[in-house]
Parts: sequence; C-alpha cells; structure tokens
Amino acid sequence: MRVAIIAGTGIYDIPGVELKKQLVETPYGQALVHLGQGSADHLVFLARHGPEHHTPPHKINYKANIKALQLLGVEKILAAFAVGSINPNIPPGGLVVLDDFLDFSSGRPLSFFDGGDSGVAHTEMSQPYCPALRAQLLNLAPEFDLKLHPRSVYVCTNGPRFETPAEIRMHGKLGGDVVGMTGVPEVTLTRELNMHYAAVALSINWAAGVKPGAIEIVREGIAELRAKLLSLFIETLQKPLALDCNCQTSVMMMHPPAHHSG
Repeated sequence: MRVAIIAGTGIYDIPGVELKKQLVETPYGQALVHLGQGSADHLVFLARHGPEHHTPPHKINYKANIKALQLLGVEKILAAFAVGSINPNIPPGGLVVLDDFLDFSSGRPLSFFDGGDSGVAHTEMSQPYCPALRAQLLNLAPEFDLKLHPRSVYVCTNGPRFETPAEIRMHGKLGGDVVGMTGVPEVTLTRELNMHYAAVALSINWAAGVKPGAIEIVREGIAELRAKLLSLFIETLQKPLALDCNCQTSVMMMHPPAHHSG
C-alpha cells in the first residue's frame, strides 16, 4: 500500500528520504508529486504550493492533487499545515491534531461529484479526519519528543491575504482554534475518494488581533519541529490502522459517475 505526506509552507522535501519528481496526469490537470526511492518506495510526497512555493492557496489544483494520489494507489495521507493561533492556549510553536474545521473559503472546487457524468453524492463528515490515524499520531508523538494538542478546529480562509482582527474575533467565537488557507477542500476531497486522512497544524504566528501589533512569524525552533513532525509522519504511516473508522464508507452515492473520473 502506498502512503502520502502532503505539506505546505516551509516543508518542501523530507530529510533523509530520496525523492524523484513525477508529473501525474489526471482528469483535472497535472499534479507534481515526488516518489520515495529505495526503502521509501511506498511513500509519495506532495508539496501543495509546489517545490518553490509558486502557487498561492486559492490557486492550488486540489482535485488534481488528490486524484493523483489515488491514481498512485495511496490509501493513507498525513498532512501538515502552517497556521496562525486563535486560541491563546495554542501559542506559536504549538502543534495540534485537527479534529474539525470551519470553511470560509470560496470559489474553490467543492467536490468530485459535480453532477452529470461526474455523478452526485453526499459525503458524511461527522469525523472529517481519520480517528485511527489521529490516535496513532497522538500515541507515537512522545517518541519524537513532540507534544500534540489532541483536538483543534481549523478555520480555512481563502487567502492569500491574512485575516483582519474582526474576522479572527468572529472565528474564535465560532469555535476556531487555528487559521490557515489550504485545509479545505483537501480534507473533503480525500473523504470522497475513501482515503484515510489526518492532519497536524504547526502554529507559526498569533492570528491578527490576538496580540497587539502586526503579525509576526516565529522562526526560532520551527525547523526542528518540522523535522520531528515529518519523522512522526513516516513512522505513523508505517503502522497498520489499529482502530475502526468510516473513512471508506462515508460517501452516499445518489447517481454514480458515468466514467470513473471521481
């Protein structure tokens, strides 16, 4: 079984893993992935923004990325996000395992099931992130000297601008803990393709208005945290899933696709 790591800002390779670039053709366009070599030949690495961060969050081809992973035989995915902290209990440098989200993005593809030949389906999202993968991340984190907050609500905004203080106050009142620009529709598209998907967010700043002054990106110690997080991801993906989940049974198909493009 192939597994994948999807990473965003600040993570453009995997230390200690030889990767080979490959373009994957999908019905939604090309996706650039990197295939692990040697003993890591089961691993696929995907940098959301591209290897040189050329693609802004609202222009990422999410459908091509996720479809490419399915075409490569990927069944389990761990994703990393750089975020801003809304919750004062999650300071910059904090790591959180996501368990829910609020979607404030717009103008992005919402589904593989767009009607017509693409079919129509409704996807159950009571547990947006795979509980089995989440449990494994939390169980293994101490081995890598990582402290993970076990629950966190991710707020997805459109970007590429940062949010205003008023927007962050609103997100906080609605229950948001951290804010980023790329978490949706990535999580929902993986669920539509019956993949096991979990995510960890690393805070690199306080969100607007949480602290006085302009947003300041924290850099001290972040590279070390990212390296430990990637090691945790690799170890987690090697373990068999120990808990039951509904990741592969959440799609309620109303009209199947005419072609198996979604």
